[in-house]
Amino acid sequence: MTAPTCFIDHIMTVMEAAFDPAYGEAWNRRQITDALTLSNTHALLVDQNGTTLDERGNTDGQRACGFVLTRAAPGEEELLLIAVHPENRGSGLGQILIEQLFKAARNRGSERIFLEMRRGNPAVHLYAKLGFTPIGERPKYYRMTNGERVDAITFGRAI
Repeated sequence: MTAPTCFIDHIMTVMEAAFDPAYGEAWNRRQITDALTLSNTHALLVDQNGTTLDERGNTDGQRACGFVLTRAAPGEEELLLIAVHPENRGSGLGQILIEQLFKAARNRGSERIFLEMRRGNPAVHLYAKLGFTPIGERPKYYRMTNGERVDAITFGRAI
């Protein structure tokens, strides 16, 4: 099932504001659209209060302020992307998104959540606070737009 254009519009608005282009981490519209056509890919979109916005893209005038994109596999789920609009950082929306992800993933039968991030990403503090622990590393895995290589760290957490 393909997500409605307006739902993808909301994701892209947050992503374009939230991701620093120097790291090359943001996905483009085609990548988001293609991912959301897969039955095992899921997205949550929230407003400034952490209220989940309708998957059909109906926001009732609320501005999307954060999202999470995941991919499910038997017994586990991978957090692919998470973003909070810069104007809403420090408000707890990242924690709300991940806690909503835990609940949704459990409802889909997942027992563990995995994620991967570049070394030096300040989100590491949020992940640690929510019980994620490092389980692996990929040296020089990410390439920044300036050509510099950065390690990837894999984290996991039972839910």
